[in-house]
Amino acid sequence: MAPLKDILDDTLDALERSTRSLSFAPRVEQQGVVLSYSDGVAAVSGLGDVENEEIVRFDTGAEGLVLDLLPDAVGIVVLSGYESVGAGSRVMRTGLTLSVPVGEGLIGRVVDPLAKPLDERGPVESDERMPVERKAPGVLKREPVTVPLHTGIKVIDAMIPIGRGQRELIVGDRSIGKTAIAVDTVQNQRDTNVVCVYVAVGQKAANIGRVVKALREHGAMDYTVVVASDAEDPPGLKYIAPYAGCAIAEYFRDRGGDALIVYDDLTRHADAYREISLLLKRPPGREAYPGDIFYIHSRLLERAARLDEKSGGGSLTALPIVETQAGNISAFIPTNLISITDGQIYLESKLFRQGQLPAVDTGRSVSRVGGKTQLPAVKDVAGRLRLDYNQYLELEYFTRFGARIDESTRKSLERGKRIQQVLRQPPNEPRPIAEQVAVFTAASAGALDALDPDRVSAFETAFRTRFRKERPDTASRIEEGESLSDEDRDAIVSLAKEVAGET
Repeated sequence: MAPLKDILDDTLDALERSTRSLSFAPRVEQQGVVLSYSDGVAAVSGLGDVENEEIVRFDTGAEGLVLDLLPDAVGIVVLSGYESVGAGSRVMRTGLTLSVPVGEGLIGRVVDPLAKPLDERGPVESDERMPVERKAPGVLKREPVTVPLHTGIKVIDAMIPIGRGQRELIVGDRSIGKTAIAVDTVQNQRDTNVVCVYVAVGQKAANIGRVVKALREHGAMDYTVVVASDAEDPPGLKYIAPYAGCAIAEYFRDRGGDALIVYDDLTRHADAYREISLLLKRPPGREAYPGDIFYIHSRLLERAARLDEKSGGGSLTALPIVETQAGNISAFIPTNLISITDGQIYLESKLFRQGQLPAVDTGRSVSRVGGKTQLPAVKDVAGRLRLDYNQYLELEYFTRFGARIDESTRKSLERGKRIQQVLRQPPNEPRPIAEQVAVFTAASAGALDALDPDRVSAFETAFRTRFRKERPDTASRIEEGESLSDEDRDAIVSLAKEVAGET
């Protein structure tokens, strides 16, 4: 048996050899302490090296976002676990910026702004993350907006066309169909390879549930991601929700795909940012909004774009929604957003009360991209349709005063009544673009002039069924971007007159 000394020497040599490859480095962790906490916003001291928009972690497990740097304190917006934070809580730096999981695994899911599941379908499957704050594509990386994004809503596709890569604002008073237009647009993207992201900002949980239910019932969740922050969430979550949704949508755009994002709505987003700013004791400006309220929306909406081939050729289309009060389109936040976007779809309360749904005011609605995004067949019929409809609205206004009208004016009024009925459309029933063109062609040609206005809806249902069955070749040519030939136009009018006679 070896002497004890030799055994000890061998053991020490083995320990020395095993520890030579180990390296030890001191770990320095900067900590702070919460001085005060109110409504989801904490003032913290002791984080002298922290950076703006850095993620910090509380000793309670909560996470926060740094949004204010002062000489003696840091303003932090709490994003999760806000109920457990209080004065005296410890705060640690992470050195990370805010990011969210992205990828195919989010499609069909309902998540919060941190991409945590809300649909009880287990954790989100994702191997990649993207920062919620990203620089918008530069001018040289963008292509002109020329490819249509059809909403399935007749009055919009004909008169206020939207293209892939566009930013089109939906504006109007509360509960007159703004969300319905956005949801119909999402439903109409079936079989178009457009991935949709619906962002709910500060909405009631019941309203979000209704939207998700409608999307599921019509199969739209198969290509849609819902990012939801309800009215009970802290202002920090409401604030980051649009940016998180945009990052999720950009994943698909940057890989050459097409994406559509709905922000519902940016009025509540502005209110959440105003609340955060006031709690951070920033100087209030007009209507108590901070001075950078324009910037938070411009840097968000500028991220929508159609990229050139070198950058992947994908597109991100944005449909922001903003709420007005008593139709005041010139209020502070609506005015800001109108100046940022490429046009607006204005919903009129008066039209809504009259039952003209969707209640789109074609006089005050505009698309600054215009007919560049319309298919040739749509462009051919849309100009005449818009002229006839606007002429009817003007004549109808003057005839209220009992003015005498000649036979030509009377015919214009009668045709306008039927065009107005054609433009009516119930929610959750988007129309294929070929069927829209066929109905508009028939109405503009006078094929409905002998039809009672109350029967227009029944006529349209029967006519669309007959058109799909008897003229599939015409529908295909329209969808492929061909103009209507004289033969196609005559066949559509003839079929319409036949169906009108049977209705």
